[in-house]
Amino acid sequence: MTRITLLTQANCALCDHAKQVLARVARNLPVTIEEIDLAGDTGRQLAADAGMLFAPGILLDGAPFSYGRLSERKLRKTLDPSSTRRSPATRKG
Repeated sequence: MTRITLLTQANCALCDHAKQVLARVARNLPVTIEEIDLAGDTGRQLAADAGMLFAPGILLDGAPFSYGRLSERKLRKTLDPSSTRRSPATRKG
């Protein structure tokens, strides 16, 4: 199970987007999600250690993954590289 740490701040539209993406991903993949506010000492320290310049910040098992707008596709590929989304087959009529 992958541990996802979400570094957030108040009044952050990109943080809200990241929460929605993580909720969708958590429906299909084995993850735990911990949200940490960047206003606190722990959040500031994690962001500084990971080199995250702004919210939201995402850590996977403690390692930096991304900051800013979270890509659901990139996250899914990282968490489950064996899964590939295929476009629906087209029918020949």
